[in-house]
Amino acid sequence: MLLPILLVLTSGMAHAVWSMFIKRSLNKGVFLWSIMMIPSVILLPVLIVELWHHPLSWGAYSLLLLSVALQALYSWLLSKTYELGDLSQIYPIMRGTSTLLIPIIGVLFLKESLSVYGWIGIVLMLGGFFLLSGAGSRSKGANKQPQSLKAFALALVVGLCTTSYVFVDKLNLQHVSPIALLEVTNIGFVLGLTPLVLASGQLQQEWRKNRSTIFLGAVLNPGSYLLFLFAMQQAPMAHIGPLREIGTVFATFLGVLLLKEQQGLKRISTSIVVFCGILFIGMLG
Repeated sequence: MLLPILLVLTSGMAHAVWSMFIKRSLNKGVFLWSIMMIPSVILLPVLIVELWHHPLSWGAYSLLLLSVALQALYSWLLSKTYELGDLSQIYPIMRGTSTLLIPIIGVLFLKESLSVYGWIGIVLMLGGFFLLSGAGSRSKGANKQPQSLKAFALALVVGLCTTSYVFVDKLNLQHVSPIALLEVTNIGFVLGLTPLVLASGQLQQEWRKNRSTIFLGAVLNPGSYLLFLFAMQQAPMAHIGPLREIGTVFATFLGVLLLKEQQGLKRISTSIVVFCGILFIGMLG
């Protein structure tokens, strides 16, 4: 069990780092498209060879197409969310939404039950989300609070999308290898952002400004999810999934310390509360 835990923790850290690169970019959608296009080109022969030698059933191909569609939606939503919100605000929400909603849905609609620790976890996460939303807080400027609430809402939708594609990809791993599945998700990600990139006309400008971080992000972004896919092959998702969200705390520190985002102490403490809630639900709930 030690190896999948290490893989998941490393995955969470890598995800937080490349997310910080997005916030430092000129055009979030163009930057995301660039870092995903590189591995998409590199891994395309791997996918073609695997599907050529091991053709799938129509049902399996349908699942792969569903993964492509979910990734396309996810990539577009992600770029919009990073345009509006601070990393230290939106990242814990995006990463924690699935952990919060799955047990609530189970209790309300599937007649499942939660332990006392599970309910404590839900209360911790709801409280953390409320503080990160900015609702009811006083802020400078008339437009600051509405923008904060919009970023919060988009981050919740991104979290829902993440929940959906992780479940679909767990099923896809029954039919294709982690590397082939990674390429499928890369293709969906790129397709979702291509219209935005074509409309922006900022591709060359982004590369001139952020060439080094684009190449580094091209390693960290798919590498993060590939590590998680390998971990899911070796351990139940319910056991290892919550650990990946250590990235919520790490990303908040990056946002406050390196990006100089406001409300630093509040957001760091809140991200720790959210992460504790995730652990309570995922491991004890």
